[in-house]
Amino acid sequence: MTRVSPEIGDEVWTVSSDVSFRSNQFPKYKLGPNNEILEEIKEEIKGPPLKEVVLNETNQLTEQHKRLSVRDLASKFDKNLAAAAKLSEEAKIKEVASLDGHVLLKKLRDALEYLKGRLAGRNKEDVERAISLVEALAVKLTQKEGELIQEKFEVKKLVNFLKQASEDAKKLVNQEKSFACAEIESARAVVQRIGEALDEQERNQSSGKQQELEELVEEVQEARRIRLMHQPRKVVDMEHELRELRLQIREKCTISVNLQNQLAMSMKADENTSRVYEISGSESLSSILRIQPCSNDAIDLAKCSIQWYRLSPQCSRREPILGAHKCVYAPEPIDVGRVLQADITSNGLKVTITTNGPIQQASELASYLETLLRKPNNDFSVVISQMNGRNYSSHSAHLFHIGKTKIKLSRGWITKARDSYSRSMQLCGFRGGGNSAAKSLFWQSRKGQSFVLVFESERERNGALVLARKYASDCNVLLAGPDDDVLL
Repeated sequence: MTRVSPEIGDEVWTVSSDVSFRSNQFPKYKLGPNNEILEEIKEEIKGPPLKEVVLNETNQLTEQHKRLSVRDLASKFDKNLAAAAKLSEEAKIKEVASLDGHVLLKKLRDALEYLKGRLAGRNKEDVERAISLVEALAVKLTQKEGELIQEKFEVKKLVNFLKQASEDAKKLVNQEKSFACAEIESARAVVQRIGEALDEQERNQSSGKQQELEELVEEVQEARRIRLMHQPRKVVDMEHELRELRLQIREKCTISVNLQNQLAMSMKADENTSRVYEISGSESLSSILRIQPCSNDAIDLAKCSIQWYRLSPQCSRREPILGAHKCVYAPEPIDVGRVLQADITSNGLKVTITTNGPIQQASELASYLETLLRKPNNDFSVVISQMNGRNYSSHSAHLFHIGKTKIKLSRGWITKARDSYSRSMQLCGFRGGGNSAAKSLFWQSRKGQSFVLVFESERERNGALVLARKYASDCNVLLAGPDDDVLL
């Protein structure tokens, strides 16, 4: 720190640059008639002194010693030991601050002596008065240091006392714990012996009761047989009635199924007459769902905004499928068991259309997945359609490797992308439409790198999705598309 003196000629006097001030302002005090320090203005104290806090804690600990358990006593000693350690650290900080104060006062007094030798008249008297003030401050600082040393000695004595008390309390805890464990083991052995005796008694009683029950059942069956021998006609009539009731129930079930089918067909026909658009395609994996106009009043789909949704199994809420804004959508394994909807908006008017039923699982996917799981690693032949959102010019074949810990995309010895399963990775069916949507998937290996891959068949695409999500789940990672984590 550098301080410039009043102008004396053309010279500039500097103070040593290694001075370190503990505060950003000069100390506040009042002066008497002979420039004596009468009273130092005390700064606001934010709470009681730490010495008083430790004294209060010690008194409370002494009062509660008789009614505290051994474990509570040990915990209390540990807390007080931590407080005492904190006091010791603060005492060290104060000691360092006092040393800094001595250094500062000494440098300030040397600077004033230097000025005293160069000034004369009233300025020299002012400098002498400042020197007397500095010496008075040094005396007070020495007194404070004496108090600090006494306080440090008391704190050290208290720390040693609390350490010894804490060790004694821990020894008591360990001793009581060993006694308690021995009593628990003894009680456990007694309970085990009593339980074995009860089990043996129960087995003996249950075997006798079971034998009596079997004899009683045999007697009842024999009595029923003898009674039925005397009433054979009644038994035959009951069998005929049961057979007729079964036939009637079967006929009623057939009629009910036919009526339900007719009702569904009529409701669908009514809806088709009032609908402007409809969803065509099979509600199953490996298929493509298309929105088609079914009325002359339908607006061209190119002029409409489209959003596909998934409905929960109870159809209580629906979740938007991010990125599905085309008139074509290819269901993926995460859609199985859910009904799909599409909102078509144009000129402020919105039309909502729904699939006839939930998406069904592909019949051959289960057996194909079992075949994939038998292999330690699986490679699929793919073609890159898009890379980082832009069309990929090359249509050469690549290998899409799905391992138990990572996914890799390569061509020969050149690796396009390779990343382990992580939360930043995304994998889902391609939602951008097109005739090859059922064979395409979207893969974001990490933020800033994404691919749209086209497989050779729909089965390979669906198998790769299910396989990668299973391996990611084994690594405690939920692998899905944007905002699809809640569905897994």
